Amino acid sequence: MVNICHSFQQHYEHDVSQTLLKAFLDNVVEECVSFVGVDINNCSEILLRHIAGLNATRAKNIIEWREKNGPFINREQLRDVKGLGPKTFQQCAGFIRINQEYIGTFCSQQGELVAGGHKAVTSKKPGKKKSKVEANIVREPNPLDETCIHPESYHIAQRFLNLIGGNTNEIGKSEMQQKVNAVIEREGLEGLAKSLNTAGHTVQIIIDGLTQPKAYDIRKDFEKPDFKRSIVCLEDLCTGTVLTGRVENATLFGVFVDIGVGRAGLIPIRSITEDKLSKVKKRKSLSLGPGEKVEVTVREIDIPRSRITLDLIRVL
Repeated sequence: MVNICHSFQQHYEHDVSQTLLKAFLDNVVEECVSFVGVDINNCSEILLRHIAGLNATRAKNIIEWREKNGPFINREQLRDVKGLGPKTFQQCAGFIRINQEYIGTFCSQQGELVAGGHKAVTSKKPGKKKSKVEANIVREPNPLDETCIHPESYHIAQRFLNLIGGNTNEIGKSEMQQKVNAVIEREGLEGLAKSLNTAGHTVQIIIDGLTQPKAYDIRKDFEKPDFKRSIVCLEDLCTGTVLTGRVENATLFGVFVDIGVGRAGLIPIRSITEDKLSKVKKRKSLSLGPGEKVEVTVREIDIPRSRITLDLIRVL
């Protein structure tokens, strides 16, 4: 996604307002970050700025906290960061992930692992008085921090685990999937929501978070297109060539498609008509989303400017 944004900015920037272009690209990155989530312990300051609730100052403060105190052990430690109040924490926490394998290794190296669990990891220097809020923040790894479940729903997730007879050590494993399937078959999603006194949407998020493999990345589910082996660069293309590709990004003026030549081609919005879209998948609008596989025709090639214009034939 970052590559397609840079490609767009480099080759189309002279055709649109620079202010609008920057705002558009920022929005694309923010949507991607919110969709996938970021690992708080290895992401960049620039990427942090695109998380809901964060800005340049807060992102910088997170990086400085990480450099001074070491990796974040759990999401709750975000409350220690300067400028991250309750409202900001509520907005950003759900988009932040903490890799439990990495944290386990870190704690082991620091000698913090003890029989029966993890000793609290303190981020403050010895002898410095802690505030009441800081004293209440637990410094222990939480397996739920690696999932899409928001901290505000952790208590519901724990009740759900108790209901199915599961535990956090089973997150992403086949045992968890089996237990979840059994309770859904028995009570149904709405029945579970009623039992847990919450909304069906919340229960679905909890189920997704508990059953998805660790370090799950939705982008891995995107079906890869079958590129033609004889076409690997712009010079190999010719007008009228029929290719398959994968949608990388959708904009207001068209859709960018990876066709395997190192530069994404643009399907203008006027080429996306209802008769070319899949009749199986219900759509709220004439639009294509990231990951969708399409068949296209090369309409125009501008090698000096590295531009490719495509016509949509159909959605595969």
